[in-house]
Amino acid sequence: MFTGIVTDIGTVVELEQRGDLRARIRTGYDTSGIDIGASIASDGVCLTVIALGEDWYDVEISAETVSKTNLGRWTVGKRLNLERALKVGDELGGHIVSGHVDGVAEVVAIADEGDSTRVTLRAPAELARFIAPKGSVALNGTSLTVNAVEGAEFGINFIPHTKEATTWGSVAVGDRVNLEIDMLARYVARLAEAL
Repeated sequence: MFTGIVTDIGTVVELEQRGDLRARIRTGYDTSGIDIGASIASDGVCLTVIALGEDWYDVEISAETVSKTNLGRWTVGKRLNLERALKVGDELGGHIVSGHVDGVAEVVAIADEGDSTRVTLRAPAELARFIAPKGSVALNGTSLTVNAVEGAEFGINFIPHTKEATTWGSVAVGDRVNLEIDMLARYVARLAEAL
C-alpha cells in the first residue's frame, strides 16, 4: 500500500525485453535500506525490486502490467515518480493507493491559473464514472484531488510544490498517465450495483 505522496524522482537508465520487460531505475533512495522483494511504486505502478545497486534498483514488468499502464512507453532517460511502500506508523498524507493501475488517462489541456497549473485529462469511458469532484485519484503515483468533472474529462490543479517535487512540472498535452481510481469509489459503485 502507498499514499500517493511522491518521495523521489527516479530515472529509467536501462530497459531490456527478456520475456518480461526489465527496467533499471536510478534513485536517490538509500538502497541499503531496500530489500529484494520490496515494493516501490514507480509512476504509480507497484513493482517488485529484483536486484539492487548503490543508486539503482531493477524490476521485472509483466506483459499484463505493460498492457494496462503507460510502462510500454518508457524510454531510457524517462523521469518517474517514486514512492516506497507504507510502513506501520507512517503518516497517511495522501489517500490509500494500491499501486494497481486501473487504466491510462490522456492529458487534453493545460492552463496556468495563478501560480498553479490546471491540467484536464480524459479518463477511459469505463473508469469515468468512478471520478467525482473533490474525490481522489492517483495519477502517475501522485495522490490528487479532482476539481471538476465533465463526462470523461476531469481537472486537477497542480500547486508549485507538486510541480517541483514530482514529474508534473513537465507535463504536456498528449501525455498518457497511469490512473488509479479511489478505492472507496470502486467499492461504493459495486455496492450501488448490488442494490
